[in-house]
Parts: sequence; C-alpha cells; structure tokens
Amino acid sequence: MTGEPASRGPAPRREIVVGEPRRVRPLPRYRAQAEIDEQTALGDAYVRSLMRSQLRAGLSAFGILTLVVGTLPLAFATLRDATAAWVVLGFAAYPLLTLLAWWYVRRAERNERDFARLVKGRPLP
Repeated sequence: MTGEPASRGPAPRREIVVGEPRRVRPLPRYRAQAEIDEQTALGDAYVRSLMRSQLRAGLSAFGILTLVVGTLPLAFATLRDATAAWVVLGFAAYPLLTLLAWWYVRRAERNERDFARLVKGRPLP
C-alpha cells in the first residue's frame, strides 16, 4: 500500500439539462361559487350570510324610518300651526327620507359587491 488511491476508472460524467422547466399545475382552489351552485352546507352559509347582512340593513332603515315618521305627530303638536306643519311635512321630512333611501341602496349594493368578491375568491378591500 503505497498511499495512492486505487484507480476505479474515469469519474462519471454529470449531465446538465437545459430547457424550459415544466409548469406545475396549481392545485384547484376552493371555489365558493361551486359550493353555492351545488347547494352544500358551506354554500348555504354563504347565502345566509348575504341574507343576514341585507336583513340587517333593511331593519336599520326601517327603524330610522319609524323614528322619523313617529316623531312627526310630536312635531305637529309642538308647532300648533297648520302652515308650519305643512312645511315640516312637505319639505323637512322628504330630504331625510331621501337620505335614508340613498343610504339603504348604497348599503345593499355594498353587501352584494362584497358577496360577489367572496364568491369569486378575491379579497375584500
């Protein structure tokens, strides 16, 4: 033994692969739309969530409407003037009702937009 390594032959040649790497298919994402279409328990939960948010907006608008309309007789009683009562009824009440209707429509549209984003898998802002 002379200390020299034993000759086993030439070293194996390493292969270098050049080319485009394979594209890995992403795993299918969990789609809420399929859950809703197939009427699964999760899809039902999504739809119930939308319905609850729309009901909450409707009940809030109804509560404010009841408050505004319910206080009109008190306003008429304190004014005790027919002309002032007609002014309140004809001019003061309608801007409040228009503002309430505008708020309700905006809220309902936002609920639907948020639900559509959830179903499409896009994050909420």
